[in-house]
Amino acid sequence: MKSVAIIGGGITGLTAAFWLQRRGVPVTVYEATGRVGGVIQSLRRDGYLAEFGPNTILETSPKIAELIRDAGLEARKLHPDPKAEARYVVRYGRPIAMPGSPLGFFTTDLFSAKAKLAVLREPFVTPRRDGVEESIGQFVIRRFNQEFLDHAIDALVGGIYAGDPYRLSVTHAFPKLKALEDKYGSMIKGQLFGARERKKRGEIAKDRAPKFSFDEGLQVLPDALAFQLGDAIKLNTTVTRMMETNDDWTIHTGDATGESSAAHAAVIFCGTAPKLAELKIAFSKRPDVPMNLSAFSEIRYPPVASVVLGFRREDVAHPCTGFGMLIPRIAGFKSLGTLFSSSLFPNRAPAGHLTLTTYVGGERYPELASLPPDQLVDLVGEDLRVLLGVRGRPTFQHVVVYPKAIPQYNVGFGKYKDLMAQLEIQARGFFLAGHYRDGVSLSDSILSGINVGERVERFVTEGGS
Repeated sequence: MKSVAIIGGGITGLTAAFWLQRRGVPVTVYEATGRVGGVIQSLRRDGYLAEFGPNTILETSPKIAELIRDAGLEARKLHPDPKAEARYVVRYGRPIAMPGSPLGFFTTDLFSAKAKLAVLREPFVTPRRDGVEESIGQFVIRRFNQEFLDHAIDALVGGIYAGDPYRLSVTHAFPKLKALEDKYGSMIKGQLFGARERKKRGEIAKDRAPKFSFDEGLQVLPDALAFQLGDAIKLNTTVTRMMETNDDWTIHTGDATGESSAAHAAVIFCGTAPKLAELKIAFSKRPDVPMNLSAFSEIRYPPVASVVLGFRREDVAHPCTGFGMLIPRIAGFKSLGTLFSSSLFPNRAPAGHLTLTTYVGGERYPELASLPPDQLVDLVGEDLRVLLGVRGRPTFQHVVVYPKAIPQYNVGFGKYKDLMAQLEIQARGFFLAGHYRDGVSLSDSILSGINVGERVERFVTEGGS
């Protein structure tokens, strides 16, 4: 059996490759850089552990637990400290704990009486049935009010997408919210009545899903998958073009030794939308059929900087015992939010110290992400001084910038999804997976790899049917 070519050695590509390999389907992973894992990278230095990108995995599906078990990583899995459940949103110039219960919502200082009444009124708001696609901002204002958007949802959008709530599509960026309105006519009703259906499907809502990492950070997962895949991974190998022939795909690649080609039973593209736009695809029997993928270059990827700082415990006034704090634009700070990394998991900071991971940039302030590292440290340090009572210079710092960080599922994103579906029909045996298609969280990317693996296994074992 010819191997399945997987373009991209990030977590989606590694997961798909590992899933197929365990089921007897040979794979070849082509990774253009010198390492696998994509944005997942953990740095251990001076007693601190810094995550370059995501910090946790959400166990939203039993498939994720199965992957961790099959990879032999259950013993290295870490769950957050139970005391780290508190989440904060900045208002009135300080972090305020988000309510964890209905009673807590109605007694919190985070929202005014008007906003609380808007939540009580939400089940009686007429659902929209005219088919017009709304932004998440429009959706929240219609179903709740402006305050709820400005002080809660904007902060959430900044934390998930580093995006703009007036641009992000509720249909594509938050499809489950739209589905609740479509089916139940209300968010509140949907949460109450939809719980039983989610339980039957084995799904867990992201806000309730267990979180975890590993003893040496999230990089443990791609490292373990890469070890299992062994020589199937080709690093520093760029796919230059590909051609569909009679019953397979010929992949042309370039590396330090020159150019080469190989035949594959199918192809899975697990890169980014900008890289998909550059992919050259041809058909040996249909040379006149155009395959222009340039439209995918239009998908927005704003820049984001990750700034990891370490401090002595006594130099931070706030207890930092929760998950972290989100910062809405209206609060007037430059940071998008901060994770209390060393409160989440052990061994993220030396004894008597703590680690704070802050994100800057996104659609809110894209120009700030490209500041020099020292300026980013100073900018974040000023926000932390005001919000958490930090004083003095950090004892550890690590800055990494992603010029194209997170794909934005903005209003109109459906046209790109339609193009993806058409591409898979037109280019038989060519499959798409990754965060530009199936969701931007780490768990979404893992599930995307598993699900495309299932599709490809059926394709190759059923003779390409």
